[in-house]
Amino acid sequence: MLERTLGVVLHQIRYNDDNVIVNIYTQQHGNVGFIVKTSKQKRGNVKTLLLRPLNILEIDFDFRPSQTLQRISDMRLHISYDSLPYDHVKGTLALFLSEILYHALKHEMENPPLFQYLYNSLQWLDRSENGVANFHLVFLLHLTRFLGFWPNVREYEQGMVFDMRDAVMINSLPAHGQYLSSEESVFLPRLLRMDYSTIHLFRFNRQQRARILDALVDYYRMHIPEIPELKSLDVLRTVFS
Repeated sequence: MLERTLGVVLHQIRYNDDNVIVNIYTQQHGNVGFIVKTSKQKRGNVKTLLLRPLNILEIDFDFRPSQTLQRISDMRLHISYDSLPYDHVKGTLALFLSEILYHALKHEMENPPLFQYLYNSLQWLDRSENGVANFHLVFLLHLTRFLGFWPNVREYEQGMVFDMRDAVMINSLPAHGQYLSSEESVFLPRLLRMDYSTIHLFRFNRQQRARILDALVDYYRMHIPEIPELKSLDVLRTVFS
């Protein structure tokens, strides 16, 4: 039966000269792999442009659970971005976020609140006219609520350290080495108080922002071991250096 759903493009890879495999996080079925016909020789064709990472599409397809890859009968942009494809900083953020989302959501099933979070966050990033230097930090931290490792900082007091394995604040160093120092842990409650409308009001210097980013990536890789070394991370560091 033909279905229509919204989806966020996460990743694509060339399958052969005529087809690409695309992972899309869909509103109705979670992460779905599609095989899409798009000629290698026609990089500027409509399908290639539609399948850019983090594009939000409206897709018509016949979902067959027994098949590993689905086939799209029609697709179109649901949201046409105004700045995301053209702004260098936002484009770099999109490249990084699409890479980490591809791995973090690889096995995620249907989750309407998660899809809505992605949908709203990407539109906010596109429309924002304020500074977005902290966007990826807030986005990744709040995304953990949907992935099952939301940091518990309710008991935080100055001098405590964050146990990354158990996702809680503690008073003494854990036996394992997977924790943030007290100097680093102080940033977590501050980040969790932020939302997109207030991120431009919070100031981090370059060293602090870089350390927070590295800690978040380590935290993700600890809880989702499938996340590899991220190719886009060095590009992101360069942009914000």
